[in-house]
Amino acid sequence: MKTKILVFFLVVFSQSFFSQKIDQKYFPKEYVEITHPEWSKNATIYEVNLRQYTAEGTFKAFEKHLPRLKSMGVDIIWLMPIHPIGEKNKKGGLGSYYSVKDFRGVNPEFGTMQDFKNLVKKIHDMGMYVIIDWVGNHSAWDNSLATTHPHWYTKNRDGNFQPTPWYDWDDVIDFDYENPEFRQYMTESLKFWVKEANIDGYRADVAGFIPVDFWENARKELDQIKPVFMLAEWESRDLYKKSFDMTYSWTLFEKLKDATTQNKGIGGLVEYLAHDVGSVPRNAYRMVFTDNHDMNSWNGTPQRNFGKGLETSIVFCGVVNGMPLMYSGQEAGLDRSLKFFDKDPIEWKDHPHVALFSTLFHLKHKNQALWNGKYGGEMVRITNDKMDKVISFHREKNIDAVLPIFNFSNEELTVTLDSKYFQGNYTELFSKEKIQVKESYTVSLKPWDYKVLVKD
Repeated sequence: MKTKILVFFLVVFSQSFFSQKIDQKYFPKEYVEITHPEWSKNATIYEVNLRQYTAEGTFKAFEKHLPRLKSMGVDIIWLMPIHPIGEKNKKGGLGSYYSVKDFRGVNPEFGTMQDFKNLVKKIHDMGMYVIIDWVGNHSAWDNSLATTHPHWYTKNRDGNFQPTPWYDWDDVIDFDYENPEFRQYMTESLKFWVKEANIDGYRADVAGFIPVDFWENARKELDQIKPVFMLAEWESRDLYKKSFDMTYSWTLFEKLKDATTQNKGIGGLVEYLAHDVGSVPRNAYRMVFTDNHDMNSWNGTPQRNFGKGLETSIVFCGVVNGMPLMYSGQEAGLDRSLKFFDKDPIEWKDHPHVALFSTLFHLKHKNQALWNGKYGGEMVRITNDKMDKVISFHREKNIDAVLPIFNFSNEELTVTLDSKYFQGNYTELFSKEKIQVKESYTVSLKPWDYKVLVKD
């Protein structure tokens, strides 16, 4: 017994001695340096297209939908730009949300500043949070800044204002972030809405077109007011370090489309999952989705993009690493592309997607395996005998675990999983069937079928 104790202390001492010899620069460091708001660790997100949400298209009219969204498990309300829209060179009858005439004003189409503050308060009172779209890359042609500070914009070779180079965004003109005075103005404008209206953060339009060092400083100044949540419309690792809590996962959208309607199989999806596990910082958040305002208006409906695999894709987004997004009208089965520059109200109706999204969102709240970033479990691949058609994996955190299985084919399959490391009693999320998983687990799947096994 004494010998065992002596050996133990010698091992502990030697490990301590040699670790002290190793320079600190060789120890791993967490890439993400910002602190995510505590409430974001198991959050879901919902994008609001306010103009099309109701016949009135106002803050007040939208308030009536808050109880419904809360009951579905929505946590973050993301409002598309709320600012006045430029008249000069505007597109369509009402213009683009993303052609901002006044960064510190409210679009009268939606209501008043007080109406907006009332909406923010009601969202907070219901235990939800609100972020607004921020269009920092460009402004409307008739934004007053173009007159008072023309040197804050980039110019073409003739010395005239220009849209963002290479794009057909001819209703906006491009800002120049080389100007420190302009950077200060935009930072103060970001702080304005947090102080004035008590919003909880931003979704940054084309965030990658704006220098990272601007975002890093802006995040620092915003966090000094209150902990904020920042979403980047971009897919780049450098934005996670000191700027943004979450970026878009455009790649997953494309790989899901490839696997469903483009007949390219699941190879791209498997590669996506491998890259997610192997290259995305552990404490970074990714927004995963089957629709958003850009996809809906310019790239077709979810029904067209994913076909018979739409529900499969929605459930996939609900259980992979990432924060699932629901876009306005998805829960009502929205099956058309909404007009972007004119009025085109959503038709609200009962639809099975309400139950689908609600079930996924509520599971995310209570099951730590599905939480965001380092708070959730890593996706571990489970091999099966239909690897060219079926994706199966396991996520575990503390006492919670999920085992999702997806048939990305139009064939009826019987598949067997090598589940020896994931044995236990599970309940299938949607059917509530009780299942005992042993060393191998065999299940029958219909075309585009899915099972989400939740460990008891």
